[in-house]
Amino acid sequence: MKALADVVAAIEAAGGAEYPWGYPCLDGREVMRLAAWVPTEEWPRIGVGSSDGMRITREPDPWTREALIEQLGRDVAFGFEKALNKRGISADLMFHVVGMWLWVLESPLADDRTYAQYGLPRFKAVALEFGFPNPIGDARGDEYRFSAEADS
Repeated sequence: MKALADVVAAIEAAGGAEYPWGYPCLDGREVMRLAAWVPTEEWPRIGVGSSDGMRITREPDPWTREALIEQLGRDVAFGFEKALNKRGISADLMFHVVGMWLWVLESPLADDRTYAQYGLPRFKAVALEFGFPNPIGDARGDEYRFSAEADS
C-alpha cells in the first residue's frame, strides 16, 4: 500500500491532469473520497477546498489498509449498481474511483484500465480479489446483455 504522503505528492504533481490511475473524474469524486484520509491542511495539495473560503477542519480517517479496503468495497458496490442500471456517467466515475483505490492499495488490477459494459469486468475482478459481493456471478461482465444496445 502506498504511503499517504506519496499519494498526496502524486496528485499534487499531476495538477488535475491525468493521475497515475487514469484521467480525473469529471466531478473530482475520487479525490473527494480520498480527502477523508488527508489532513485538512493538506487538502489544497490535492485540489480540495471550500468554495466559499470557509475553513474546514476535521480529524482524518486512519490511513490503514483495512479502512481503505472497506471504502473500496462500498465504491465497488456503488459501481456495480450504476453499471447494472446502465448509468454511463456514474458508472464511469466509479470505474475511476475504484482505479484510484487499486493504485493506492498497489493491486495488480490497477494496471488494467479496460472499460467494457460500464466497467463491469473491473468491478467483478475487484470483487473477487477482495472478497466483495459479485452480483453478476459467473458472467465476465463484457457480455452483450450488459450493453446499452441490449435494451434497444
